[in-house]
Amino acid sequence: MEDELSTLVGPEDEDWRVPVSELESRQSKLASMLLEAGHEAALIQAPVDLYYYTGGRQNGSLLVTAEGKSRFFVRRSISRAKHESGGSDSPHTVESFPRLATFAAEIGCIPSMQFGELPHSFATHFASKIGASKDCTQIVHTQREVKSEWELQMMADAAEIQMQMFEAVEAVGGEGVPEIELVAAAEAVSRAAGFGGNVQMRRFPLQCDRGVIVAGRAGGIPSFFDSAVGGTGPHPMSSMGSGFTTIKANEPVLVDLVHVHRGYVVDATRMFVAGSLSDEWQGRLGDMVAVKEVVVDVRDQGLDCSEAWRQAYALAEELGHAGNLMGAAPDQSKFLGHSLGLQLDESPVVAEGFDRPLPIGGTMAIEPKVVHADGSIGSEDTWVRDDEGMRPITADGAIPWITEW
Repeated sequence: MEDELSTLVGPEDEDWRVPVSELESRQSKLASMLLEAGHEAALIQAPVDLYYYTGGRQNGSLLVTAEGKSRFFVRRSISRAKHESGGSDSPHTVESFPRLATFAAEIGCIPSMQFGELPHSFATHFASKIGASKDCTQIVHTQREVKSEWELQMMADAAEIQMQMFEAVEAVGGEGVPEIELVAAAEAVSRAAGFGGNVQMRRFPLQCDRGVIVAGRAGGIPSFFDSAVGGTGPHPMSSMGSGFTTIKANEPVLVDLVHVHRGYVVDATRMFVAGSLSDEWQGRLGDMVAVKEVVVDVRDQGLDCSEAWRQAYALAEELGHAGNLMGAAPDQSKFLGHSLGLQLDESPVVAEGFDRPLPIGGTMAIEPKVVHADGSIGSEDTWVRDDEGMRPITADGAIPWITEW
């Protein structure tokens, strides 16, 4: 089995496991947060969080006590769970999952569960067997808001691949090319670099396509997805993002690309056009860049996310975009930026109700856009707040706001 597991590597045989030091630090921090919040222990069962704390997403339950002890009970695959958590250096034991009827006696405590993440039937049945009633969902979400230097490096690596995705779009695009062919070109780059096939979302029932490329009037079509730009999608079951609309001369083509590197998401948007954009469209883009700068400035000051929304919205309203900001009325989204990391839709959000700042170490996609019946336009980059303020992770000035084919 060890010979088989030796094939679990990245390109050029690079070890793509999460460093053991990261897992140790995360589990230790969780234990401290549980102790401070008065929780005896936490049972981590959501797949994204299992990856965060154990280095893999095997079928199992990780028990972390407030005293700092960790045990990973695995149904399958035990061998992969051991390997992915660092083998003999793992910060937790890896054990076979016992019968559920004996699980409470095995762990010897009553852990809090991720009731905010788990399917109701699974959570209630499991909780009934161990007597769990406390929810640790928010504790986990709060911990994950602050990214380590290693996590920020993963996002920086993702941003480099994303640059190549934009270059691929530039290379194949032009008048008469369908949206979906541009997405295919970008996805080929992403897949070859190690994208695993899924963009993880926190909110039900959201699902996200990695590339949302919309041309002309398709950029004005709303979808189920809570974002500024919907798009036709290829068919009603996949009813967001790119479809079969072809690029027409001098119409705005909005290219919103996500890449995920070893689990970590980056998000950026740029505009393309076959020919040139009208002064009206260029003015709209300039206004959205100005709105973006307000959001960044408020984040720089460490003010609340809700304050960033209010100040930026006031500018958008003053510039005449209130009815088209982040969608055309009535299908408007009420935010201008979203945190991201292992999931695309993390917290906090630049919106009303988020009366707290982006923490130092927090990462956020800032994305003001306007949507009209004949198209959409806007800007987006992924940022991190560090000790000196907001710093871009994705392209920022390395890719122009508008690229002409």
